[in-house]
Amino acid sequence: MSAPLLELTNVSRHFGGVRAVQNVSARIEAGEIVGLIGPNGAGKTTLVNVITGAHRATGGEIHFMGERVTNQKPYQAARRGLSRTFQIVQPFPSMTVRENVAAGALFAGKAISRRAAMDAAEAHLNFVGLGKLVDAPASTLTLPNRKRLELAKSLAMRPRMLLLDEVNAGLNLSEIDEALRLIREIAAQGVTIIIIEHLMKVVLGLSQRILVLHHGELTAEGAPEDILEDERVIEAYLGDRFAKRRQGAQS
Repeated sequence: MSAPLLELTNVSRHFGGVRAVQNVSARIEAGEIVGLIGPNGAGKTTLVNVITGAHRATGGEIHFMGERVTNQKPYQAARRGLSRTFQIVQPFPSMTVRENVAAGALFAGKAISRRAAMDAAEAHLNFVGLGKLVDAPASTLTLPNRKRLELAKSLAMRPRMLLLDEVNAGLNLSEIDEALRLIREIAAQGVTIIIIEHLMKVVLGLSQRILVLHHGELTAEGAPEDILEDERVIEAYLGDRFAKRRQGAQS
């Protein structure tokens, strides 16, 4: 069996007496789209923070592309090809939209010059639908466009794996559909994706496999159809109303 792109072995993160993430083990294969779900406070963002170096692991090991990367720095994660978006989008407000993305291309995308970074930024902005706003100050963007900017910044780093944290939060239905299209296109380019998401429409529409966190522990994993039938997941996260609605749709 070949090594997975990302492997977590008993990864934990404690904040004092709070066990935010506890002994999580998982394998993510190259080319997968994996949904990461769970109730608020389950440890999803904390786990992403540990993987990408924003938080140090309290215990366990992380391997990426066969290399031990436990407790790497965020800049090291980015340069290795581990890119992420943030739940709270905070672009550099005094910089233009193009300059925000060019910073990612220079920092971790291996752009050989400022001109090359600006050209790469424009290409990524066209891809996410912000081509007409490249020279606008980032501070003037609407929430949906800030989300697109965040995605373009992450893509400019030329990731092998992209971790998306609530990328659809605050978007309306048509904006969510557009985001789903973009994510599918990114995956089609060979980027492995882990997506934290509360909207089951998004999780079921994208994920080939789902990981479920509850109280910091990995309580279930598997194909979407299996996760939807798991009593532990229904009780802890989906709720009886979702289960009954799904049963009604199938009858």
